[in-house]
Amino acid sequence: MKILIIEDEQWVAEELAETLKEINSNIEILGILNSVEESIRFFNTQPDIDLIFSDIQLGDGLSFEIFQNKIIYTPVIFCTAYNEFMLQAFRANGIDYILKPFSKKTLSEALLKYASMRKAFTKDLQIDYKNLMQKVTLELPKSQTIIIKYRDQILPLKLDKIAFFYIENGVTYVHTHQQKKYVYNGALEELEKKTQPVFYRVNRQYLVNKNAIKNAVELFSRKIKIELSIPWDKEILVSKEKKTSLLNWLETNK
Repeated sequence: MKILIIEDEQWVAEELAETLKEINSNIEILGILNSVEESIRFFNTQPDIDLIFSDIQLGDGLSFEIFQNKIIYTPVIFCTAYNEFMLQAFRANGIDYILKPFSKKTLSEALLKYASMRKAFTKDLQIDYKNLMQKVTLELPKSQTIIIKYRDQILPLKLDKIAFFYIENGVTYVHTHQQKKYVYNGALEELEKKTQPVFYRVNRQYLVNKNAIKNAVELFSRKIKIELSIPWDKEILVSKEKKTSLLNWLETNK
């Protein structure tokens, strides 16, 4: 099986390629592309591809632009951290989607789905990527990246890489899905406005990505305890006064 990966984070792409080959040694990774522009040039060569794994947010735009520019009949599995608003769009338009951070299990399931649907793929398979891009763009946070200072560098960090922001000893920190921690030179109030509706201010200390929430547990005190999908040894509590607001946010952003 010939697979193409479109992903602008090189280490993520390499990990994806390695995991896919662990799942199936017959998989051939044709290449790793990291931008809309590079991908459009690549598809002009009319490559022979069985399956594409593509990130949605690339450094120079949304990956849907690639498929808008040229009719591509190869099925695509999209990679996203924004499950709240992607579900209906991808069930209607794409072969599948996987949530970041991905696992060997989710990748195996995606490949199995591809195998079961392969016979159904025909030259009539066309997806309305223009319409899909418009829907997704409307739901994206107002700002899709933040700027952080790391050592002597100034780095753009995409919001879908971030699990949560939090304050500790008066300092605002960024905590990513990959367990990396950075200092952010700004206030949570500012971030709250930039990241709606994907992030929610659960309390004075934490601003959390919906995709990082594994579940919410109601305590005897009527407070809500947030349990994350990544390791975190500190308790995150939501007051009973914010309970209704939190539940509404969880429900309307599924």
